[in-house]
Amino acid sequence: MNPALRTPPKLRPDTLRVIPLGGLGDVGRNMVVLEINGKLLLIDCGVLFPEDDHPGVDLILPSFDLIVDRLDDIVGLVLTHGHEDHIGAVPYLLRQRADIPVYGSQLTLALLREKIKEHRIKNVNFRVVEAGERVDLGEFDCEFVAVNHSIPDALAVAVRTAAGLVLHTGDFKMDQLPLDGRITDLRAFARLGEEGVDLFMVDSTNAEVPGFTTPEKDILPALERVFVNSDQRVIVACFASHVHRVQQVMDAAVAHGRKVAYVGRSMMRNMGVARDLGYLRVPENTLINIKELDQYKPSEVVIISTGSQGEPLSALSRIANGEHQVIELAEGDTVVLASSLIPGNENAVYRVINGLTALGANVVHKGNAMVHVSGHASAGELLYCYNIVQPRNALPVHGEVRHLVANAELARATGVPHSIVMRDGGVVDLAGGEAKLVGQVEAGYIFVDGSTVGDISETSLTDRKILGEEGFISVVCVIDMQAQKILSGPDIHARGFVEDESAFNEIREELVAALHQALRDGTTDTHRLQQVVRRKIGRWVNSSYRRRPMIVPVVVAV
Repeated sequence: MNPALRTPPKLRPDTLRVIPLGGLGDVGRNMVVLEINGKLLLIDCGVLFPEDDHPGVDLILPSFDLIVDRLDDIVGLVLTHGHEDHIGAVPYLLRQRADIPVYGSQLTLALLREKIKEHRIKNVNFRVVEAGERVDLGEFDCEFVAVNHSIPDALAVAVRTAAGLVLHTGDFKMDQLPLDGRITDLRAFARLGEEGVDLFMVDSTNAEVPGFTTPEKDILPALERVFVNSDQRVIVACFASHVHRVQQVMDAAVAHGRKVAYVGRSMMRNMGVARDLGYLRVPENTLINIKELDQYKPSEVVIISTGSQGEPLSALSRIANGEHQVIELAEGDTVVLASSLIPGNENAVYRVINGLTALGANVVHKGNAMVHVSGHASAGELLYCYNIVQPRNALPVHGEVRHLVANAELARATGVPHSIVMRDGGVVDLAGGEAKLVGQVEAGYIFVDGSTVGDISETSLTDRKILGEEGFISVVCVIDMQAQKILSGPDIHARGFVEDESAFNEIREELVAALHQALRDGTTDTHRLQQVVRRKIGRWVNSSYRRRPMIVPVVVAV
């Protein structure tokens, strides 16, 4: 990574430009722009979920600034799979141009179609593709390759251009005994390697993890123990798109004579889609509505819920806080967090675990039982792929900086001549079999707050954090400027700081003295008088309470 690189040079004919707009430095917001001879191809368009330092933010999108003035140059958007960090931002892109051709597998596009309905976008142009299929998009010849991941129907994509062949793995692993029997097509990887892969863009999430990722089937004994040892309700929280995990829980529930209820709008929607398309097998008379739970004994039901990442508004968080309108946790219930812990969500997840434990639940998670395995290839699998593909250049994608660096080291260890580590917005040009980092473009965050997109600045986020962590103090006074006299106030009110307003008695007299002195010195500007108030009360709060609340002084001149 070279921070000195700035504006990239003009793109030459038959040179492929690769610009990741998300996914390099964060686990989420995955999106890559490929450009050659004036045409653009997009790969994935996902969201990043907010962390504790993003108060009030619902989603974080990639910035579309690079392409917003070139929407007509986009020949297609290729989606590798149906997870939110790869498809969640698509509706916001299609708001800009609804008829962009969107290519993806049957399940991926079915999940996306439900999201599009919520956004009320019409005239979308969805095109279902299958593994092994090739699609000619003019300057881009795309071939789709089956890969195994934690959601069915995942695809890698090989893109042939005048500048060379790019292979993008998407998210993948090499489970040799997958639940759906669909393995990563290493024969296709080898065939593409024989053809000559000029740029290999590889999932980096587990690059630091040695060996091979544990097969999905290996969690079955841990799930079985949960059902055997629980004589009350079992609540399983997982990603709303994790069809394989839901299938495993469903099978275990049926084996133990339990009914299954979904909780969470996205869980109900996605599992309905998966069932309709045949990706989820639901035995007859297994599913019940959440409102029917009271008709069954606690030992007769399993609840499959969203909220495994501690999302504040999710079903599981509301259950942990005792705020869910239907489900009230009872002592002795078992809660299973059957998902990985996404970096940045640790505090939120531990808050939920502590809340559930305080209510008397037995909480089972990846830290104390094998109830989840990763959907990403570990170092051994990545080495295997590098040796099969033997690319000329490697560009690690999808991961934090430490993951990208670890992946690049694996590439170098297998003899890859050139491996590039960079952050979002880095610009790589591919020509003559050589990939070079040639510049940097802006690739910032776009924050979504409710229906508001992009109007939230870093300054407003800082203000929100101060309000949430340090509190708020308002000071109001009315001054007769001609008489140099305080007519009313100062009235001091606080929220999230000191609720007992008598605590401000000692500073109130000092504020009056400071204002009188400023007036005697000839200060008649209300803004300067407000600054006097802010400085005076700010110093007092800091010295007395070691806090830095937001202070809003209001001086009214009459």
